[in-house]
Amino acid sequence: MTFEETGLKPEILKAIAEMGFENPTPIQEQTISHLISSTNDLVALAQTGTGKTAAFGLPVINNTSMQIKEVQTLILCPTRELCLQITRDMDKYSKYIPGFKTIPVYGGADITKQIRELRAGGQVVVGTPGRVHDLIRRKMLNISAIRWLILDEADEMLTMGFKEELDAILSTTPKEKQTLLFSATMPTEIASMKSNYLKDAIEISVGKRNAGAENVEHHYYMVQAKDKYETLKRIADNYPDCYAIVFCRTRMETRDVAEQFMADGYNADALHGDLSQAQRDQVMARFRGKQLQMLVATDVAARGLDVTELTHVINYSLPDDHEVYIHRSGRTGRAGKSGISVSIINLKETGRLKQIEKIARKKFERKMVPGGDEICEKQLFHLIDRVQNVEINQTQIEKYLPQILEKFEGMSHDDIVKHFVSLEFNQLLDYYKNSRDLNVRTDASRDSFQRSDRGSDRDRGGDRMNFTKLFINAGKKQNLNASGLIGLINQYSSRRNVEIGKIDIQRKFSFFEIDSSFEKDLVNAMNNEVIEGHVINIGKVESTADMQPREGGSFRREGGGGYNGGGGYAGGRREGRREPAFSDRGDRGGDRGDRPRRRRN
Repeated sequence: MTFEETGLKPEILKAIAEMGFENPTPIQEQTISHLISSTNDLVALAQTGTGKTAAFGLPVINNTSMQIKEVQTLILCPTRELCLQITRDMDKYSKYIPGFKTIPVYGGADITKQIRELRAGGQVVVGTPGRVHDLIRRKMLNISAIRWLILDEADEMLTMGFKEELDAILSTTPKEKQTLLFSATMPTEIASMKSNYLKDAIEISVGKRNAGAENVEHHYYMVQAKDKYETLKRIADNYPDCYAIVFCRTRMETRDVAEQFMADGYNADALHGDLSQAQRDQVMARFRGKQLQMLVATDVAARGLDVTELTHVINYSLPDDHEVYIHRSGRTGRAGKSGISVSIINLKETGRLKQIEKIARKKFERKMVPGGDEICEKQLFHLIDRVQNVEINQTQIEKYLPQILEKFEGMSHDDIVKHFVSLEFNQLLDYYKNSRDLNVRTDASRDSFQRSDRGSDRDRGGDRMNFTKLFINAGKKQNLNASGLIGLINQYSSRRNVEIGKIDIQRKFSFFEIDSSFEKDLVNAMNNEVIEGHVINIGKVESTADMQPREGGSFRREGGGGYNGGGGYAGGRREGRREPAFSDRGDRGGDRGDRPRRRRN
């Protein structure tokens, strides 16, 4: 079927032809035909990226009467980003229909401006449930005469806790209306919503219910929890041209990962709920314009971020709800393109991964975390390709060429190439020199797991390596957790691959075990460091007596010093540069080393 065969008005056909629309997707073909010819309610199940906005937007615009001044269509969606995206699309579809107006209303923005726009009038209102409900209660939004009610991403609205607002909004709508419910998944709550809110509804489904997109490959890397951040960096280095969203579970994890990622020189930024609307809009505009290569985001913040050319979706943390994985992976592989969904997991998450495989009806392929040699080779040939494809400005270069050739006089062709490559790669080669294997090995014969970077002497029940027990004058009161402590050790250690044993976080102090060969270096590096105005005291525990606090809260330790109390720690300072330190850092604590800053392309 072509769009001309759907029966849409010529003005709409002209607009979508300019947008590059040629043939409707399966969900568009079924939905447009239904809405133009039928008044029955509709439940449409389709994955993210299949063109749902056009599926309901085009026929709604087609059927809207320009003589009626009241709001004729209400579209509800879970987030302000999706609200704005739908509004932009509706404006494009209705470009050649004079007077057609779509009004977005959402939280986090000036409500008085939105009220002025509603008073000026429009045919379609797109909004988030909270703000729509607020405007109805203020009697600023009248939906008593709407002809169409559209619930987009209905499953997500229920997941986000909007059921009460949805009930209140729907109670003010007229009985004689056509309700359209769009969802990527079909949980029991959606089935209940169908029976409560819709009548004589027709259900259409594109693809397998609750299944992942067909043109997306699913990969996973098995590493220790403390190596997740280092693994993320290696993935980014191994795919120099990747254009990706990195999904984290919480806004705090998102902020921490993004800050460290950017500090390490990656072309990235964060998108989470703590940003103002102006900040969110700026970040999304930069990402859509490909000024950012990687966006670190929460699931909620990424809703409505309509980007069709993502090469990767990276799950830094698996979602709590298995069906959310389907939403995430559907962000790539859009518009007929292929994509890769990557998950970084630890040993404890293998069961969850199998459950996601079952729900998504996809087989996940285990990939090995690339080593230094592999990454350096990828980066080298990426540089060669860029050099080959660079556009040469002959006019500007010509006048400098004699001097340049004079500088290179006496050097062979091979020597010149080696010098250019070394200039770009010496730091990277040094960083990945003797890099350790981050992969967790699987013993298939026993269906058990063995850590690749720990020898048999570290396995449970075996002899333990030579550890030294240290204490540090910070604990839960300073928001220090195990992964945060690991991060500090890696940050202040002069060498990498530090083996860490047991960690015991107390209220105002903590104990941890460390490979004895690293003990003196770490104590010298951290002791008396000032973090947010507080002096760090760290030392060796010589005996069980040293583990008992003395009067005033300090400890006996080698080299003197003691715990000085004080308030919370929010971050660290070393050599004049702010580093995240004592905070809730999730399962991070990555191995940073002295990695060179990446060149921003």
